[in-house]
Amino acid sequence: MKRLSTAIFALLCTLTVSFAQEPTKLFSPEVHPDGSVTFRYTSSKAESVKVVGDFVRRPLSMTKGEKGVWSVTTEPLPSELYHYRFNVDGRMVMDPNNLYVIRNVADFYPYFIVGGGKADDYMVHNVPHGTLSKVWYPSPTLGMDRRMSVYTPAGYEKGKGRYPVLYLLHGMGGDEDCWQEFGRAVQILDNLIAEGRAVPMIVVMPNGNTAHKSAPGQSDEGMYKPYFGGSMDGSFESSFGDIVRYVESHYRVVRKPSARAVAGLSMGGGHSLCLAANNPGMFDYVGLFSPAVKPRMESPTYENLESKIAAMFAKNPKLFYVAIGDDDYLMEENVEFRRMLEEKGYPHHYNLTDGAHKWNVWRDYLVDLLPRLFK
Repeated sequence: MKRLSTAIFALLCTLTVSFAQEPTKLFSPEVHPDGSVTFRYTSSKAESVKVVGDFVRRPLSMTKGEKGVWSVTTEPLPSELYHYRFNVDGRMVMDPNNLYVIRNVADFYPYFIVGGGKADDYMVHNVPHGTLSKVWYPSPTLGMDRRMSVYTPAGYEKGKGRYPVLYLLHGMGGDEDCWQEFGRAVQILDNLIAEGRAVPMIVVMPNGNTAHKSAPGQSDEGMYKPYFGGSMDGSFESSFGDIVRYVESHYRVVRKPSARAVAGLSMGGGHSLCLAANNPGMFDYVGLFSPAVKPRMESPTYENLESKIAAMFAKNPKLFYVAIGDDDYLMEENVEFRRMLEEKGYPHHYNLTDGAHKWNVWRDYLVDLLPRLFK
């Protein structure tokens, strides 16, 4: 017994010394006051370490220093949310020192925010905060219960008033979580509402992939591997009434076209267009971000779309908003779509910006759209 106690004591001493000598975690990424960013990574055996991110056109080579610590500092970056990974001897790895990670379909990315500009809207500030709920609703049309995310503004739970509703839709490969993760919708809503730039509203973010009940791992479907899928066959549009009925029977909302908006990016922009066109007079506000306006599959939802759009505009919506980046791969079909709007004399707001088919422009479009709603 005495020998066992001595052995355990010796082991504990060894572990204590081992832990005490373990180096502290590196500070990476470190955002400096001028907007430059320093990345650090430890590997004594690596021959090459580079930073790959959406803020550089080509990988940034890192320099090896003492104790195998690789580092590099960028030039000052514009205010934005950025994501990145490390390329270590040709293998992509996460930054082990950055616990801030976002998911996009089946990939995870460490991220950081450079403030001092537009990205301040993406940060958490000391303002009244809304509530984000993960809500299960019945979808008789699809024959299953499904999950959606619902944002209610600060004060909703304690109040009695009714609110307008924005239905905010994601793109191909997304789900009910992506507008909060990559889109920073909750932070944007909290900040804009607190500053009086947007009116308090309820925002419903459903799952546009009708093959699944929820985001990966959040249902009885199990922990399947996510794939870059979506629903462009009309099934989402045909089942959308299930969402509206649930929202209007479970939340204090204003049940009028003037208090309903629908907006979405890419596939969700196409969904938004078709929902508004197939339900003329349902939404007074429609927002299309880099929209996939051309039908990809055959469906009654997509038939006679131009005549449906004419019926929608005959109801005089208050805002029809179209935004796209000049380097977006969907630009050609959007040019044709806008030409049709111009030729028909349909009133619309067109926002042509720099950028490609990426989240950095879609966050901008949300910030630009929200102050225009429900005025």
